[in-house]
Amino acid sequence: MKHDFDVVVIGGGAAGLFAVSVAVALGAKTCMIEKNKLGGDCTLFGCVPSKAILKSAKVASIFNRLSDFGLKLKNQSGLDATDVMAHVRSIVEEISAHHSPEVFEKRGIKVIFGPSRFLNKNTLEVNEKKISAKKFIICTGSHPLIPPIEGLRDVDYLTNENVFGLETLPKSLIVLGGGPIGLELAQSLHRLGVKVYVIEAMDRILSREDKEISDFLMASLEKEGLGILTGDKVIKFEEKEGKHCVVFKSKDGHKGEISADSLLVAVGRAPNIDDLGLNQARVSYDGKGIKVNAYLQTSNENIFACGDVVGPYMFSHVAAYQASICVRNAIFRKIAWQKVNYQNIAWATFTDPEVSRLGLTEDQAKEQYKEIKVYKSEYTSSDRAVTDSEREGLVKIITDKKGLILGAHIVGAKASEIIQGLLVAKSLKQPLSKIASVLFIYPTLSEIIKKTAAKPLMAKMDNPLVKFLMKMLNANES
Repeated sequence: MKHDFDVVVIGGGAAGLFAVSVAVALGAKTCMIEKNKLGGDCTLFGCVPSKAILKSAKVASIFNRLSDFGLKLKNQSGLDATDVMAHVRSIVEEISAHHSPEVFEKRGIKVIFGPSRFLNKNTLEVNEKKISAKKFIICTGSHPLIPPIEGLRDVDYLTNENVFGLETLPKSLIVLGGGPIGLELAQSLHRLGVKVYVIEAMDRILSREDKEISDFLMASLEKEGLGILTGDKVIKFEEKEGKHCVVFKSKDGHKGEISADSLLVAVGRAPNIDDLGLNQARVSYDGKGIKVNAYLQTSNENIFACGDVVGPYMFSHVAAYQASICVRNAIFRKIAWQKVNYQNIAWATFTDPEVSRLGLTEDQAKEQYKEIKVYKSEYTSSDRAVTDSEREGLVKIITDKKGLILGAHIVGAKASEIIQGLLVAKSLKQPLSKIASVLFIYPTLSEIIKKTAAKPLMAKMDNPLVKFLMKMLNANES
C-alpha cells in the first residue's frame, strides 16, 4: 500500500518539534499536524512565560532588599509592575518565532494546521482531507485539569493558559494547587505586589519531592509572606460582592473561607486525547493518557506516542527524549529498537529558592534498600552563596552502601544547574566520592557538590584500619 508519508507527527509541541526534526534528518518523508500554533504548552503557556515572569519577580525581590547588598536608593521610589505581562508576552513572541512553519517547511517537513482525527488504523482526516502514513507519532500534549468542585465552572478562573494574557494584575489571588505551576506563579505574582493565598489538598506542597526539601521551601515561602494552606479540601466556589470565595474544610473538620479578586487553578494536567478518533485507530487509552509499552508503541503497532499524552513525567526534556525513541522505533527495524529508561530523570521547580530532584527520595530509598547513607550540606558552607547573599539552601544526596547515587535533592539558588553534575555521575554509575577528586572552579555554587561528595571520604577516615594505614604512611612518624 502506498502512503502519503513515512511518518506523521500529530502535535507541534516540545515532543512533536523534536520528533519531526529527527525523522527528516533520518531521511523519512515527514508531516507535522498541529491544531493551533507551533511551540506547544511549554513555549506558549508554560516554561517560557513562567521563567520570564519569574525573572521579573526576582528583579523585584532584589530591588526590595537592596540593603542586603549594601545599596540604597537616593530618592525613594516604588516599583510599577504594570508592564510585566506585556514583557512576558514579548518574550514568548520572540522565542515562538523560532518555531515558524516556514522554518520546518524549508527543511522538507510538511506542516498542516487543523484538527485531526483517525478514520482507521492508518488514515487521518485533517481539514476534510485524508492522510495516510506508514507510522504515526501522537504527541498532542496536555491541558489544565479542572477538578469537579461545586461552583468552580460557574466562576471565572485563570489557568496557565490565560494568566499571561492579563493586562492588569489583580490585587489579590487564590491559587488552587501547591505544585510546581501553582507555586511558581504564586511567588512571582506575590513579588509583583499581588496578595496571594495558596490552597493545597495534600499535607505538603510539592508532594512528589523529598519531604525535607518541600518543608524547607514551605518555610521559605511563608517567611516571604505567602499564605499557604495545606491539607485543606476545597468544597465550594462562589462569588460574593464581586470577589471569588473559596470554602474549604481543614484537617480538623472545621470550615473556612478565603476571598480574593481572582482565582488561579493549578492542580495538575490532563492529556489531550479527546476527538482524536483513538477508538477507530485501535489505540488503547484511559483517563491518564495513551497506553504504551516500553518502546512507546501503542496497541496499534504502527502508532507511537510520547510527551504529556503518555507521561509519566510531564517535562519538555522528557518529551524530547521520548520523541527520539519514538522516531527511532517508528523508522528502524525492530532489531534496532530502543526501550525507554526513566532511571536517570531529573527535574526542577523554579521557585526562589529553586528545587531540583534526581532519583529516589529518602523515604523511597529506605523502602527499596536495606542500607543507605545520606549526606547533606548547607548553602552557608559555600563562599559563593555568602557573597551572593544566597545563604538559604540545602544539598541532600542519598547513596547505597557502595556509594552509588540513589537520589539527589537540592533547594537553593541555581539548584537546577547544580544538580546536572550529579545527574552525569548517576547516569555513568560513578560513586559520589569520585566527584570529590574533581577540581571545581572557585568560587562557584557548584562547589557545594564537591564538599558534599567529600563527606563519604571523611567518614572513612574514622575507620580504625584507615587510621592505622595513614599512620604507617606518614613519613613524619618515627
